[in-house]
Amino acid sequence: MSTSKICVVVVSGTLERLQMAAMVASVGAVSGQEVLVFLSMNALPHFIKGRNVKAPHEGEMGALMSGKKVPDFKTLMEQAVELGDAKVYPCSMAMDVLGVDQHDLENYLTEATGLTKFLDDARDGQVWTF
Repeated sequence: MSTSKICVVVVSGTLERLQMAAMVASVGAVSGQEVLVFLSMNALPHFIKGRNVKAPHEGEMGALMSGKKVPDFKTLMEQAVELGDAKVYPCSMAMDVLGVDQHDLENYLTEATGLTKFLDDARDGQVWTF
C-alpha cells in the first residue's frame, strides 16, 4: 500500500458518515499510513467525554449497523491512534462554539487545531470529507 498521508475531515454527526470516517482512519493507520483526522461541526459533540447520545442514522445501512455487532466509530478512532500513526484533532472553532475545553474531550484526541493549520498539514495528502 502507498505511504501517502490520509487526511479525513469529519463534519457530519450521522452514524454512517462517522462510521465510514473512522473505518478509513483505522484501516489507513493500521496499514502503516500517516492519518490526520479533523473533527468539527456536528461530529465533534460525539467525542465529548461522557456524552452517550446515539448518532442518528441516514438510512437503511445505519439502521442495520445499529442492530449488528459493528465496532463503534469512537472505538475505531481510538484504535487508529493506538495501533497506527493517526492523530485526531478537534477543531478549535467548534470547541469555542460548544464551550468545551481539551479536558472535556476523549483522551485520544490531540491538541485542538484550526482549519488553516490542518489544511496546511494536509497539503501533500489525500483528503477525504465526511
